[in-house]
Amino acid sequence: MIYLDNAATTPLLPTARAAMERYLGDAYGNPSSLHRPGREARQAVEEARRFFAGWLGVSPRDLAFTSGGTESNNLAIYGAYLAQRSHRTHVVTTAVEHHAVLEAVDRLRLLGADVTVVPVDSDGRVDPDDVVRALRPDTALVSVMLVNNEVGTVEPVAEIARRVKDVDPGIIVHSDMVQALPVMRLSLGDLGVDLASFSAHKVHGPKGVGLLYVRSGTPFVALAAGGNQEHRLRAGTEPVAGIVGFHAAMAELAQHFDAHRAHLSALRDALWRAIESLDGVYRNSPADAVPSILNVGFRGIRNDILLMRLDLEGIAASAGAACSAGSLEPSHVIRAMGRDREARESIRLSFAWQNTMEEIGVAAGVLSKVVGSLRSRFTNS
Repeated sequence: MIYLDNAATTPLLPTARAAMERYLGDAYGNPSSLHRPGREARQAVEEARRFFAGWLGVSPRDLAFTSGGTESNNLAIYGAYLAQRSHRTHVVTTAVEHHAVLEAVDRLRLLGADVTVVPVDSDGRVDPDDVVRALRPDTALVSVMLVNNEVGTVEPVAEIARRVKDVDPGIIVHSDMVQALPVMRLSLGDLGVDLASFSAHKVHGPKGVGLLYVRSGTPFVALAAGGNQEHRLRAGTEPVAGIVGFHAAMAELAQHFDAHRAHLSALRDALWRAIESLDGVYRNSPADAVPSILNVGFRGIRNDILLMRLDLEGIAASAGAACSAGSLEPSHVIRAMGRDREARESIRLSFAWQNTMEEIGVAAGVLSKVVGSLRSRFTNS
Protein backbone atom coordinates (compact mmCIF):
# COMPACT_ATOMS: atom_id res chain seq x y z
CA MET A 1 0.00 0.00 0.00
CA ILE A 2 1.24 3.48 -0.94
CA TYR A 3 -0.21 5.79 1.67
CA LEU A 4 -0.99 9.28 0.32
CA ASP A 5 -3.55 10.35 2.92
CA ASN A 6 -1.23 11.90 5.47
CA ALA A 7 -3.48 14.93 5.97
CA ALA A 8 -5.94 12.49 7.54
CA THR A 9 -3.38 10.87 9.80
CA THR A 10 0.30 9.95 9.76
CA PRO A 11 2.11 6.76 10.79
CA LEU A 12 3.49 6.76 14.29
CA LEU A 13 7.22 7.45 14.37
CA PRO A 14 9.28 4.60 15.88
CA THR A 15 10.85 7.08 18.31
CA ALA A 16 7.39 8.12 19.49
CA ARG A 17 6.33 4.51 19.99
CA ALA A 18 9.53 3.76 21.92
CA ALA A 19 9.09 6.82 24.13
CA MET A 20 5.50 5.87 24.92
CA GLU A 21 6.25 2.27 25.94
CA ARG A 22 7.59 3.14 29.38
CA TYR A 23 4.44 5.10 30.22
CA LEU A 24 2.22 2.30 28.98
CA GLY A 25 4.06 -0.10 31.29
CA ASP A 26 5.88 0.46 34.55
CA ALA A 27 5.65 4.28 34.61
CA TYR A 28 1.90 4.36 35.08
CA GLY A 29 1.64 7.03 37.76
CA ASN A 30 -1.06 9.71 37.79
CA PRO A 31 0.67 13.05 37.14
CA SER A 32 -1.47 14.69 39.82
CA SER A 33 -0.17 12.32 42.53
CA LEU A 34 2.57 13.45 44.90
CA HIS A 35 4.43 10.15 45.22
CA ARG A 36 7.40 9.18 43.06
CA PRO A 37 5.41 7.48 40.23
CA GLY A 38 3.18 10.55 40.06
CA ARG A 39 6.13 12.92 40.02
CA GLU A 40 7.76 10.94 37.21
CA ALA A 41 4.57 11.21 35.15
CA ARG A 42 4.30 14.93 35.92
CA GLN A 43 7.89 15.48 34.85
CA ALA A 44 7.21 13.83 31.48
CA VAL A 45 4.11 15.97 30.91
CA GLU A 46 5.89 19.19 31.85
CA GLU A 47 8.92 18.38 29.69
CA ALA A 48 6.56 18.00 26.77
CA ARG A 49 4.83 21.26 27.60
CA ARG A 50 8.12 23.12 27.79
CA PHE A 51 9.20 21.70 24.45
CA PHE A 52 6.03 22.87 22.70
CA ALA A 53 6.21 26.23 24.41
CA GLY A 54 9.70 26.71 23.00
CA TRP A 55 8.74 25.49 19.53
CA LEU A 56 5.70 27.78 19.39
CA GLY A 57 7.28 30.74 21.17
CA VAL A 58 4.84 30.94 24.10
CA SER A 59 4.73 30.43 27.84
CA PRO A 60 4.24 26.84 29.05
CA ARG A 61 1.38 28.07 31.23
CA ASP A 62 -0.56 29.02 28.10
CA LEU A 63 -0.64 25.45 26.77
CA ALA A 64 -3.10 22.69 27.66
CA PHE A 65 -3.02 19.13 26.40
CA THR A 66 -6.32 17.83 25.02
CA SER A 67 -7.65 14.74 23.25
CA GLY A 68 -6.98 16.16 19.77
CA GLY A 69 -7.64 18.92 17.27
CA THR A 70 -11.41 18.59 17.42
CA GLU A 71 -11.53 19.02 21.18
CA SER A 72 -9.04 21.87 21.02
CA ASN A 73 -11.21 23.69 18.47
CA ASN A 74 -14.36 23.09 20.50
CA LEU A 75 -12.78 24.20 23.77
CA ALA A 76 -11.45 27.35 22.10
CA ILE A 77 -14.71 28.32 20.44
CA TYR A 78 -17.08 27.56 23.31
CA GLY A 79 -14.66 28.82 25.95
CA ALA A 80 -14.14 32.16 24.22
CA TYR A 81 -17.82 32.68 23.45
CA LEU A 82 -19.13 31.75 26.91
CA ALA A 83 -16.63 34.10 28.55
CA GLN A 84 -18.16 37.06 26.66
CA ARG A 85 -21.75 36.11 25.90
CA SER A 86 -23.15 38.70 28.33
CA HIS A 87 -22.01 41.51 26.05
CA ARG A 88 -20.71 39.94 22.82
CA THR A 89 -22.77 37.44 20.82
CA HIS A 90 -21.41 37.70 17.28
CA VAL A 91 -18.94 35.21 15.77
CA VAL A 92 -17.04 35.40 12.46
CA THR A 93 -15.55 32.43 10.65
CA THR A 94 -14.86 31.32 7.07
CA ALA A 95 -16.59 28.99 4.64
CA VAL A 96 -13.59 26.63 4.39
CA GLU A 97 -12.99 25.77 8.04
CA HIS A 98 -12.76 22.19 9.26
CA HIS A 99 -16.09 20.76 10.41
CA ALA A 100 -14.75 20.82 13.98
CA VAL A 101 -14.95 24.62 13.74
CA LEU A 102 -17.99 25.04 11.50
CA GLU A 103 -20.20 22.69 13.50
CA ALA A 104 -19.03 24.11 16.82
CA VAL A 105 -19.80 27.63 15.61
CA ASP A 106 -23.17 26.49 14.30
CA ARG A 107 -24.06 25.10 17.73
CA LEU A 108 -23.31 28.49 19.25
CA ARG A 109 -26.52 29.63 17.59
CA LEU A 110 -28.35 27.54 20.21
CA LEU A 111 -26.71 29.76 22.81
CA GLY A 112 -27.88 32.93 21.07
CA ALA A 113 -24.92 33.59 18.81
CA ASP A 114 -25.21 35.38 15.48
CA VAL A 115 -22.72 33.91 13.02
CA THR A 116 -21.16 35.47 9.93
CA VAL A 117 -19.44 33.09 7.50
CA VAL A 118 -16.95 34.94 5.31
CA PRO A 119 -16.45 33.69 1.71
CA VAL A 120 -13.14 32.80 0.05
CA ASP A 121 -11.70 33.28 -3.43
CA SER A 122 -11.02 30.65 -6.08
CA ASP A 123 -7.83 29.61 -4.25
CA GLY A 124 -9.70 29.07 -1.00
CA ARG A 125 -8.16 32.19 0.53
CA VAL A 126 -10.08 34.62 2.70
CA ASP A 127 -9.68 38.35 2.12
CA PRO A 128 -8.80 40.19 5.37
CA ASP A 129 -10.97 43.08 4.14
CA ASP A 130 -13.99 40.76 4.22
CA VAL A 131 -13.23 39.74 7.78
CA VAL A 132 -12.88 43.34 8.89
CA ARG A 133 -16.14 44.29 7.15
CA ALA A 134 -17.90 41.49 9.01
CA LEU A 135 -16.91 42.82 12.45
CA ARG A 136 -19.50 44.42 14.71
CA PRO A 137 -19.42 46.09 18.11
CA ASP A 138 -20.67 42.83 19.62
CA THR A 139 -18.22 40.51 17.87
CA ALA A 140 -16.80 38.05 20.40
CA LEU A 141 -14.68 35.76 18.28
CA VAL A 142 -13.02 35.43 14.88
CA SER A 143 -11.87 31.92 13.86
CA VAL A 144 -9.73 31.46 10.74
CA MET A 145 -7.62 28.37 10.07
CA LEU A 146 -3.97 28.80 9.13
CA VAL A 147 -3.70 25.94 6.60
CA ASN A 148 -6.70 24.45 4.86
CA ASN A 149 -6.90 20.71 5.36
CA GLU A 150 -8.30 19.92 1.90
CA VAL A 151 -6.37 22.11 -0.54
CA GLY A 152 -3.44 23.37 1.55
CA THR A 153 -4.12 27.09 1.16
CA VAL A 154 -2.30 29.25 3.70
CA GLU A 155 -4.63 31.87 5.14
CA PRO A 156 -3.38 35.38 6.05
CA VAL A 157 -3.96 34.81 9.76
CA ALA A 158 -1.33 37.26 10.99
CA GLU A 159 -2.80 40.10 8.95
CA ILE A 160 -6.33 39.18 9.97
CA ALA A 161 -5.40 39.08 13.66
CA ARG A 162 -3.61 42.42 13.44
CA ARG A 163 -6.45 44.16 11.65
CA VAL A 164 -9.12 42.68 13.91
CA LYS A 165 -7.21 43.90 16.97
CA ASP A 166 -6.81 47.33 15.36
CA VAL A 167 -10.59 47.56 15.10
CA ASP A 168 -11.35 46.09 18.53
CA PRO A 169 -8.69 44.64 20.85
CA GLY A 170 -11.45 42.88 22.78
CA ILE A 171 -12.26 40.48 19.94
CA ILE A 172 -10.69 37.06 20.49
CA VAL A 173 -8.90 35.54 17.50
CA HIS A 174 -8.66 31.74 17.16
CA SER A 175 -6.88 29.69 14.52
CA ASP A 176 -7.06 25.99 13.76
CA MET A 177 -3.38 25.19 13.13
CA VAL A 178 -3.67 21.41 12.94
CA GLN A 179 -2.41 21.19 9.34
CA ALA A 180 0.17 23.94 9.86
CA LEU A 181 2.14 22.24 12.63
CA PRO A 182 3.74 19.58 10.35
CA VAL A 183 4.96 22.05 7.72
CA MET A 184 5.32 25.56 9.14
CA ARG A 185 7.60 27.10 11.74
CA LEU A 186 5.11 28.83 13.99
CA SER A 187 5.57 31.84 16.25
CA LEU A 188 2.21 32.37 17.90
CA GLY A 189 3.30 35.76 19.17
CA ASP A 190 4.09 36.94 15.65
CA LEU A 191 0.82 35.51 14.35
CA GLY A 192 -1.06 37.53 16.97
CA VAL A 193 -3.72 34.96 17.82
CA ASP A 194 -5.29 34.45 21.24
CA LEU A 195 -6.19 30.79 20.77
CA ALA A 196 -4.73 28.03 18.58
CA SER A 197 -5.42 24.31 18.11
CA PHE A 198 -3.05 21.43 17.30
CA SER A 199 -3.12 17.64 16.96
CA ALA A 200 -0.49 14.94 17.56
CA HIS A 201 -1.43 12.44 14.89
CA LYS A 202 -0.76 14.89 12.06
CA VAL A 203 2.92 15.00 13.06
CA HIS A 204 3.50 11.25 13.44
CA GLY A 205 2.39 11.20 17.05
CA PRO A 206 -0.39 9.07 18.53
CA LYS A 207 -4.09 9.61 18.01
CA GLY A 208 -6.09 10.94 20.94
CA VAL A 209 -3.75 13.80 21.93
CA GLY A 210 -3.88 17.48 21.03
CA LEU A 211 -2.82 20.88 22.26
CA LEU A 212 -4.66 24.12 22.94
CA TYR A 213 -2.98 27.51 23.22
CA VAL A 214 -4.78 30.12 25.35
CA ARG A 215 -2.88 33.39 25.51
CA SER A 216 -2.55 34.67 29.06
CA GLY A 217 -5.32 37.14 29.86
CA THR A 218 -7.70 35.88 27.17
CA PRO A 219 -11.31 35.64 28.41
CA PHE A 220 -11.96 31.90 28.57
CA VAL A 221 -14.36 29.52 30.31
CA ALA A 222 -13.09 25.99 30.82
CA LEU A 223 -15.77 23.51 29.80
CA ALA A 224 -14.59 20.44 31.70
CA ALA A 225 -15.02 20.58 35.48
CA GLY A 226 -13.76 18.25 38.16
CA GLY A 227 -10.04 18.91 38.38
CA ASN A 228 -7.32 21.53 38.30
CA GLN A 229 -5.24 19.89 35.58
CA GLU A 230 -3.76 21.80 32.66
CA HIS A 231 -3.74 25.11 34.52
CA ARG A 232 -7.52 24.78 34.92
CA LEU A 233 -8.01 25.04 31.17
CA ARG A 234 -9.00 21.38 30.77
CA ALA A 235 -9.86 19.11 33.71
CA GLY A 236 -9.07 15.40 33.64
CA THR A 237 -6.11 13.08 34.15
CA GLU A 238 -3.57 13.68 31.40
CA PRO A 239 -2.87 10.85 28.92
CA VAL A 240 0.81 10.70 29.79
CA ALA A 241 1.89 8.13 27.20
CA GLY A 242 0.15 10.03 24.42
CA ILE A 243 1.67 13.35 25.48
CA VAL A 244 5.12 11.74 25.60
CA GLY A 245 4.58 10.33 22.08
CA PHE A 246 3.45 13.74 20.81
CA HIS A 247 6.58 15.31 22.28
CA ALA A 248 8.91 12.67 20.83
CA ALA A 249 7.37 12.85 17.35
CA MET A 250 7.43 16.63 17.10
CA ALA A 251 10.94 16.81 18.56
CA GLU A 252 12.25 14.47 15.87
CA LEU A 253 10.42 16.39 13.16
CA ALA A 254 11.85 19.65 14.50
CA GLN A 255 15.41 18.33 14.25
CA HIS A 256 15.06 17.88 10.49
CA PHE A 257 12.31 20.39 9.81
CA ASP A 258 13.75 22.18 6.78
CA ALA A 259 14.82 18.92 5.14
CA HIS A 260 11.40 17.46 5.91
CA ARG A 261 9.62 20.36 4.24
CA ALA A 262 11.93 20.19 1.22
CA HIS A 263 11.22 16.47 0.92
CA LEU A 264 7.47 17.10 0.90
CA SER A 265 7.87 19.81 -1.75
CA ALA A 266 9.87 17.46 -3.95
CA LEU A 267 7.26 14.71 -3.62
CA ARG A 268 4.35 17.00 -4.41
CA ASP A 269 6.06 18.66 -7.37
CA ALA A 270 7.15 15.32 -8.80
CA LEU A 271 3.63 13.91 -8.63
CA TRP A 272 2.09 16.97 -10.24
CA ARG A 273 4.65 16.96 -13.05
CA ALA A 274 3.87 13.30 -13.69
CA ILE A 275 0.09 13.76 -13.94
CA GLU A 276 -0.41 17.33 -15.19
CA SER A 277 -0.56 16.19 -18.81
CA LEU A 278 -3.29 13.61 -18.20
CA ASP A 279 -6.50 14.25 -20.08
CA GLY A 280 -8.92 16.42 -18.11
CA VAL A 281 -6.71 16.91 -15.05
CA TYR A 282 -6.86 20.15 -13.05
CA ARG A 283 -5.33 21.39 -9.82
CA ASN A 284 -7.32 22.90 -6.95
CA SER A 285 -4.38 23.56 -4.62
CA PRO A 286 -2.87 26.98 -5.28
CA ALA A 287 0.78 27.30 -6.29
CA ASP A 288 1.71 28.64 -2.84
CA ALA A 289 -0.10 25.94 -0.87
CA VAL A 290 1.80 24.00 1.79
CA PRO A 291 3.87 21.14 0.30
CA SER A 292 2.04 18.41 2.19
CA ILE A 293 -1.22 18.63 0.21
CA LEU A 294 -2.04 18.35 -3.49
CA ASN A 295 -5.73 18.51 -4.41
CA VAL A 296 -6.52 17.57 -8.00
CA GLY A 297 -9.47 16.48 -10.11
CA PHE A 298 -10.13 14.71 -13.37
CA ARG A 299 -12.88 16.19 -15.51
CA GLY A 300 -15.83 13.83 -15.86
CA ILE A 301 -14.65 11.25 -13.31
CA ARG A 302 -16.40 10.98 -9.95
CA ASN A 303 -14.03 11.03 -7.02
CA ASP A 304 -15.75 8.21 -5.11
CA ILE A 305 -15.29 5.80 -8.01
CA LEU A 306 -11.73 6.98 -8.57
CA LEU A 307 -10.80 6.52 -4.91
CA MET A 308 -12.24 3.00 -4.79
CA ARG A 309 -10.26 2.03 -7.87
CA LEU A 310 -7.09 3.55 -6.45
CA ASP A 311 -7.62 1.64 -3.23
CA LEU A 312 -7.94 -1.61 -5.17
CA GLU A 313 -4.65 -0.74 -6.88
CA GLY A 314 -2.91 -0.12 -3.54
CA ILE A 315 -3.05 3.68 -3.37
CA ALA A 316 -4.63 5.33 -0.32
CA ALA A 317 -5.98 8.84 -0.94
CA SER A 318 -9.12 10.75 0.03
CA ALA A 319 -11.74 13.19 -1.17
CA GLY A 320 -11.20 15.59 1.70
CA ALA A 321 -11.45 15.73 5.48
CA ALA A 322 -11.31 12.33 7.15
CA CYS A 323 -13.87 13.52 9.71
CA SER A 324 -16.45 13.74 6.91
CA ALA A 325 -15.38 10.53 5.16
CA GLY A 326 -18.27 8.24 4.35
CA SER A 327 -20.43 11.20 3.46
CA LEU A 328 -21.52 11.48 -0.16
CA GLU A 329 -21.78 15.23 0.15
CA PRO A 330 -19.35 17.13 -2.10
CA SER A 331 -16.48 18.98 -0.48
CA HIS A 332 -17.67 22.18 1.18
CA VAL A 333 -14.18 23.63 0.65
CA ILE A 334 -14.12 23.09 -3.11
CA ARG A 335 -17.66 24.42 -3.38
CA ALA A 336 -16.74 27.51 -1.37
CA MET A 337 -13.99 28.11 -3.93
CA GLY A 338 -16.74 28.38 -6.58
CA ARG A 339 -16.08 24.95 -8.08
CA ASP A 340 -19.35 23.08 -7.64
CA ARG A 341 -18.78 20.49 -10.33
CA GLU A 342 -15.19 19.94 -9.29
CA ALA A 343 -16.33 19.18 -5.74
CA ARG A 344 -17.52 15.76 -6.92
CA GLU A 345 -14.40 15.08 -8.96
CA SER A 346 -11.54 16.18 -6.72
CA ILE A 347 -9.22 14.07 -4.58
CA ARG A 348 -6.62 14.97 -1.99
CA LEU A 349 -3.13 13.47 -2.14
CA SER A 350 -1.07 14.27 0.93
CA PHE A 351 2.51 13.48 1.83
CA ALA A 352 4.75 12.82 4.83
CA TRP A 353 8.30 11.83 5.72
CA GLN A 354 7.88 8.11 4.97
CA ASN A 355 6.83 8.62 1.33
CA THR A 356 9.51 8.12 -1.32
CA MET A 357 10.12 9.24 -4.88
CA GLU A 358 9.73 5.63 -5.94
CA GLU A 359 6.25 5.58 -4.44
CA ILE A 360 5.39 8.80 -6.26
CA GLY A 361 6.42 7.26 -9.56
CA VAL A 362 4.28 4.19 -8.92
CA ALA A 363 1.32 6.31 -7.78
CA ALA A 364 1.53 8.46 -10.89
CA GLY A 365 1.50 5.38 -13.07
CA VAL A 366 -1.50 3.94 -11.27
CA LEU A 367 -3.37 7.23 -11.52
CA SER A 368 -2.72 7.37 -15.25
CA LYS A 369 -3.92 3.81 -15.72
CA VAL A 370 -7.01 4.13 -13.55
CA VAL A 371 -8.06 7.51 -14.96
CA GLY A 372 -7.68 6.18 -18.49
CA SER A 373 -9.74 3.12 -17.66
CA LEU A 374 -12.50 5.08 -15.96
CA ARG A 375 -12.61 7.69 -18.70
CA SER A 376 -13.35 4.96 -21.22
CA ARG A 377 -16.14 3.50 -19.08
CA PHE A 378 -17.69 6.10 -16.77
CA THR A 379 -18.28 9.84 -16.82
CA ASN A 380 -19.82 12.21 -14.35
CA SER A 381 -22.85 13.66 -16.09
